[in-house]
Amino acid sequence: MTSNPLPASTCRIAGCTLTGALSVVTQVTDAVTVVHGPGGCTHHNFSLLYATALDNGRPALPPLVSTGLLETDVVFGGEAALDRTLDKVMAGKPGAVFVLSTCIVETIGDDIEKVCGSKQGCPVIVVPTAGFLGGSFQAGVNNALISLAAMAGEATPNGKVNLIGEKNLEYEVEENYAEVKRLLSLLGLSVNLRFVRNITTHEIGALGSARLNVLRDPSLVPVGEYLRSRFGTPYVPGFPIGISGNSSFLEDVAHTCGIDGTESVGRERAREEKLLEKFRDMAGSGVFFSPIPPDPEGRIAAQDLARKVGLRFSDEGSPVPVPVIPPVGLSGTERLLHRWRRALFA
Repeated sequence: MTSNPLPASTCRIAGCTLTGALSVVTQVTDAVTVVHGPGGCTHHNFSLLYATALDNGRPALPPLVSTGLLETDVVFGGEAALDRTLDKVMAGKPGAVFVLSTCIVETIGDDIEKVCGSKQGCPVIVVPTAGFLGGSFQAGVNNALISLAAMAGEATPNGKVNLIGEKNLEYEVEENYAEVKRLLSLLGLSVNLRFVRNITTHEIGALGSARLNVLRDPSLVPVGEYLRSRFGTPYVPGFPIGISGNSSFLEDVAHTCGIDGTESVGRERAREEKLLEKFRDMAGSGVFFSPIPPDPEGRIAAQDLARKVGLRFSDEGSPVPVPVIPPVGLSGTERLLHRWRRALFA
């Protein structure tokens, strides 16, 4: 059990391309990730990933190995160091090895594909993660998801749903998963694969069997398009956001899957109204957001919620917290409303 402060003004979904990719590949439980570059790149990310797992009550050492390039490797090339490291890692017979590049090895021109292509015994997947040419955290996430999808082959359709690109570093990843799983169940759907969260290399093989992919948010559309072209799987572009998000999410999923969701949507809208009624004791209170939500979607969702419970915006009002990542569905909305109530009446 862990205490969770849920700070409103910090974001763990940020950083370089390498960090974004590592947030994905380290969730494959039987694989090992080799970071080809100086030891500092691995050390920094190891600390971040471990601290995040510890803070979320799931302490685990991330399976990271560094090629530990030194100055001489930078001058004369690091391919030999990568070759030696891969031999050592593969001797442990992992389910797969993921090789992630760093800015320095891309700069000196190491032929990572050639070194990895010479190895046999288990899949060795190269994930391009050097961000010095303008890469971002999200680019790393997308690159990793597309690279890992190469491990999936043809699969028998099973009528289930994949969740694509969950934010493994966010505070409420499991709560958000539970909310989306609940909504899917209202339509008679179940989860096929969390791509990628706490899965094995064997499970990745079932990626193409789903009838629908649900992306975590629209920044993953390139991944959704890749999976649609590869497996023919349609997608919806994001998890439900805010008080109105659940019913519209149900409508999108039902339409895409050819399901009559009228009854489920009606029940969910009744739940939305019941939740709002529970917090209408805040109606009339003056508030302002602290901090102001950084993204338009989060700002619109927070403003919509405040209006629906009867709050009024005022520079003289009380500051109410708004998370960097918008609340997912009714469960996320209820947690946020509890925080607003504490801010107003504590």
